[in-house]
Amino acid sequence: MAKSTKPEGMIPVPNLDGVSIETLSVRSGQIRSPELEHSEAIFPTSSFVFNSAEEAAARFAGDQPGNIYARFTNPTVSMFEQRIASMEGGERAVAAASGMAAIMSTCFALLEQGDHIICSRSVFGTTNVLLEKYVKKFGVSVSFVDLTDYEQWSDCMTDKTRFLFLETPSNPLCEVVDLERVAKIAHQGQHEKGTLLIVDNCFCTPILQRPFEFGADIVIHSATKYIDGQGRCLGGVVIGSNDLMDEVHGFLRSGGPTLSPFNAWVFLKGLETLSIRMKAHSESALTIATWLESQEHVEKVFYSGLSSHPQYELAMKQQSAGSGVLSFRIKGDKAAAWRFIDGVEFISITANLGDTKSTITHPASTTHGRLTDEDRLHVGITDNLIRISVGLENVEDIIKDLEKGLSAASCSS
Repeated sequence: MAKSTKPEGMIPVPNLDGVSIETLSVRSGQIRSPELEHSEAIFPTSSFVFNSAEEAAARFAGDQPGNIYARFTNPTVSMFEQRIASMEGGERAVAAASGMAAIMSTCFALLEQGDHIICSRSVFGTTNVLLEKYVKKFGVSVSFVDLTDYEQWSDCMTDKTRFLFLETPSNPLCEVVDLERVAKIAHQGQHEKGTLLIVDNCFCTPILQRPFEFGADIVIHSATKYIDGQGRCLGGVVIGSNDLMDEVHGFLRSGGPTLSPFNAWVFLKGLETLSIRMKAHSESALTIATWLESQEHVEKVFYSGLSSHPQYELAMKQQSAGSGVLSFRIKGDKAAAWRFIDGVEFISITANLGDTKSTITHPASTTHGRLTDEDRLHVGITDNLIRISVGLENVEDIIKDLEKGLSAASCSS
């Protein structure tokens, strides 16, 4: 759990040891003010007052728990951090302004000049850009490997390797990697501070997958996605050991990519319904993926919950369901993919995912558009690839809308 910043007068909720993740998602981490509010309170303040100069000094020195300044201590943010840490099974969480801010903060907090990162090629396009264009500037080397090629992971290891970074399932092709196997590779590393496995768990959330159980050292989320669940707010979170998160929190304190109290409150509300939403997203996504596989004008479907998925058995070992994101290749070229996307009526054309509203996008020209043509093709992001984030609309209505896209794609322009 996160270190306490609970000031005097705040009241912790009852002990929750041994309860299920569904109960943790609703109850864990909450503190109540003397007003005894039932719902978590929002503390929209930039600073906090002290009872004396001595108390202020003790707070700033870390000798006394309590709030100091909202860039790095805020009760609403702390409640969110404690709740997501308890759900993932980690010791402590540190929240940030976005998913990319969470990744950036982890890099700047834990890397030093001369360190080395091994990263899956099958990550969100902006993660690739962050590492390749910016992190490298500070004397950190980066090697990119194919997600499921375990020899590549092993062969790239050096005594300077600090991180192994991956997403599973991957974005957007839903590849699944054996977390235990990659964790074993990481933990054989010779870095003087240890080699860490970092897992972006955005697609699954702790409801469907808990990477710490398979050897991960750090878990990262874009809370913007399923944790919010309704496309309202930006946010991110990093979860790990107290020692590692002390460093990440230290960077947040100085660097300032801070999560706002209002966004933290929205995420707390999102976590309360996360379990039932993830099950519904996954159920509808499997129905749609199965339907797409039967369509004449669909070349290939990528979804980890399909029995035809090449890593299906591994996926079902690590995940309790396939999540709500799938992708597929339409027969034809980019023009056919764009006709499909333009042909749907109510499905939203947007690059966000994890929303109650279904969304559709063309990864090659949006989420992965800043990659080179060679890098996109290397990870299978072709011009005819389409990604769908399945929402909570009636699944038959979603299929009917996709039928309109298929009809448009099959017509020549």
